[in-house]
Formats: sequence, structure tokens, C-alpha cells
Amino acid sequence: MNEITVDSFNDLQDALYADAWNETLGRHRSPCAFRGCSKAEYTLETSLMRMGGRYDELERHLIRNFRKYAHKDVVERDSFWNWLTLAQHHGLPTRLLDWTYSPFCALHFATVNLQDAHLDGTVWKIDYHKVSALLPSKLRARLKELSANVFTTDILAEQVHNLEEFDLLSKRDFLMFIEPPSIDDRIVNQFALFSIISNPRRRLDEWLESNPEVYQRIVIPARLKWEVRDRLDQANITERVLFPGLDGLSSWLKRHYSPR
Repeated sequence: MNEITVDSFNDLQDALYADAWNETLGRHRSPCAFRGCSKAEYTLETSLMRMGGRYDELERHLIRNFRKYAHKDVVERDSFWNWLTLAQHHGLPTRLLDWTYSPFCALHFATVNLQDAHLDGTVWKIDYHKVSALLPSKLRARLKELSANVFTTDILAEQVHNLEEFDLLSKRDFLMFIEPPSIDDRIVNQFALFSIISNPRRRLDEWLESNPEVYQRIVIPARLKWEVRDRLDQANITERVLFPGLDGLSSWLKRHYSPR
């Protein structure tokens, strides 16, 4: 496993932003997506997997009924991928996993749960440029035409109409990142994107072990968590910003005034 354990906040920042320099652009532009977990022991298991049982057979029924009972005007365009990302965003079990372009947003989710403050946390870091190079030829060619590395839901809908077609694009399991439409301020403020694997039964961390060149796992020791949390709060990376509204405000105030 490509894993490192950091010793200080400065080491943590260095690890998160490593390889961010883009020589072609002459800018610091990280090619990575990040996901924070409050417990280092957590696997990259989807909400669909956590349902248990024969969850892979339930996937299409969940999405079909979500589309059936949701108001049709809740999506900008009536495409399967818009519906799938909307469903994930609102808590329906899917094979999508939440990621962010922001390493600090990932750190927020790795440190926000005070009940886990005594446990090591982790940030998963995946190079989506390298991931896009492993896509089936049809998808890879379209990204090259667009000079892009990540699909939007609209562009993906032009190439693949549903999960059945998606899964048949390659005999090998492949990983892809999708940018959702700006459904609400939460999506925007969290700088969000989603990952999806062409096999609902394949855990992402298992796929990564077979493709070690695309990822790194950064472990945050428990002793650093409070410092990281305090620095994030001062940088305004809080529930009040990432979850706009009264619920986010209340969550932030509750945590902010909780004793250590």
C-alpha cells in the first residue's frame, strides 16, 4: 500500500500538495482528488455496499424509483447521470463515492468527528490524470478531444446512457471521476466530484491496490488531529461554510464550543 504517516502539520501540507507543480502551465495545479476519513481503518466502501445482501441487484431498482418519485424538475437535464449524482448527494445508496478537489475539505472530514479524535485519520489522494489514462478507449478519446481529465454528467451522457452500458465498456474494472452539476451551494463549496467503478461489487481500495501508481494514503496521527482541526477552523473550513444553512451552522457551533 502507498501509505505515509505524517509527523506535523507542515509535513501534512507537503504530502497533500506534493507533485502539484505543473511545468507545462507554470502553475501549482494538483492533479489529485482527495477523500478524508476520520478513522484510518475505514475502507473505500460505497453506500450501496453497506446495504449488505444482494445489493448489486438492487442498484437499478433504487435509481429507477428515485427517478419515479422525485419531482422531475429537480435536475437540469433528464439524463441518467444527473439523476445518479443527485441521488448520491441526497443520501440514496449508490456505487458513487464522494471526493473533493480541495485537500483542506478532505482534512475537514478527517477531523470533524470529535468522537474519533483519539483515533488516527486518513486522507486518500488519487491522481485523476493517471486514472483517466486507464479508461476504456471510447472514454479516453473523448476526454482527449476536450483536453479534459474528468467527465461532467452532460459529457458522459453523450457517450454512455446508463450503468449497464457503462459496465460493458471494458472487460477490466475501471475507475472514473465525474463532476456533478452545481446542484446547490453544498456541492459548490465542497469542490465536489464523485468516483465510480464499472463493477458495483468492487471496493475502490481493492482496485487501487491493483493500480498503485495512481494513489497515496496519508495517515494523520490522532495526536495531530486537534491541531489540524483548529487550523482548519481558523481558515474557515467548517460546517458553516461546507454545509450552508441552519443545520451546518448548528453543527459548527456545537463542535466549536465542545470541550476537548
